Amino acid sequence: MSLQRLNQYRVMWVMVFFDLPTETKADTRNYRRFVDVLEKDGFTRFQFSIFLRHCPSMENAQVHMKRVKINLPPKGKVGIIRVTDKQFGMMEVFISAKAEKIPEPVQQLELF
Repeated sequence: MSLQRLNQYRVMWVMVFFDLPTETKADTRNYRRFVDVLEKDGFTRFQFSIFLRHCPSMENAQVHMKRVKINLPPKGKVGIIRVTDKQFGMMEVFISAKAEKIPEPVQQLELF
């Protein structure tokens, strides 16, 4: 088994799905605050209410999932899922019925 193949199962993607109310100014402020937290933690927008983050390991994914949980807004629905790089690579993405390439992982510098 090659090292690359093992990495496809070790490397993780964290996906955060949410449906948050924006009926009041406070709701909108909480929505914006939550999105800002995700973006500052290295998540990128995949769709309007879906954010992704590439993580080099399960342990790193758990750290970022914990940060999302700490910053949950007071109202709304939030889902968090992690999938292996191998599973993420099998995703099919379509824009206007045209197949699109799956986003490449971003280069991230990690300091230990």
